[in-house]
Amino acid sequence: MPTERLYLDDGDVFTADGRVLAVRADALACDRTCFYPGGGGQPPDHGVIDVEGVGSIPIVSVRAEDDGTVWHVAGAPIVPHAVGRAARLSIDRARRLVLARYHTVLHVLNTTALRTCGGWITGVQIGVDYSRIDFTLEEFSPAVVADLQARVNAVLAEDHALAASYLSEAEFRARDDLRRTLIAEPPIVDGRVRIVTIAGFDAQACGGTHVHSTRDVGQLSIFRTENKGRRNKRLYLRLTP
Repeated sequence: MPTERLYLDDGDVFTADGRVLAVRADALACDRTCFYPGGGGQPPDHGVIDVEGVGSIPIVSVRAEDDGTVWHVAGAPIVPHAVGRAARLSIDRARRLVLARYHTVLHVLNTTALRTCGGWITGVQIGVDYSRIDFTLEEFSPAVVADLQARVNAVLAEDHALAASYLSEAEFRARDDLRRTLIAEPPIVDGRVRIVTIAGFDAQACGGTHVHSTRDVGQLSIFRTENKGRRNKRLYLRLTP
């Protein structure tokens, strides 16, 4: 059975009780999880799974397979008799919150870039110290970057609430306004596409984790840029509280 992904409906679930369903060498799958398996430029969660009668298992990576199973990768082999045991899953809360702040600001930035510069995303990499995003931009100058930064920070200060909902795959494909990249497809789970809405500002397809309000993000600083081709431009950004 597909793993129940608790983070999709509540990004504040940092611990959860479940049961181990399967073990593969250094990875285990549970019936439910609060661990994000990575995607959309956001890396997977880290944390610990305490298995009844086995002990505490550090989780260093997470991956989701096409059948919906989420595998939690440990730093060492896992004993087979863990199967069927009760488990307590706990993610690294501080790390998750930083990644959620960066993922949220990238939504505001990508929408601002698309509306003001016609910039479509060509790549994203989210980190805990800084993140980067690539756009197709015809016009690229310090003035354009400064304008993007100012516009994004103005939106962040306005306290827009974030919420997730779902559309059928057919409904999503009829809505070009929900896309921010012309290359990558959003995750489709059980025939549905998850939509993250920033109230009064934006809605786009996304399977990642986010904060509750734009005010929870902090302030954006675009501290470096790179020209990655005639139209492909890279922006590096940091957040401050």
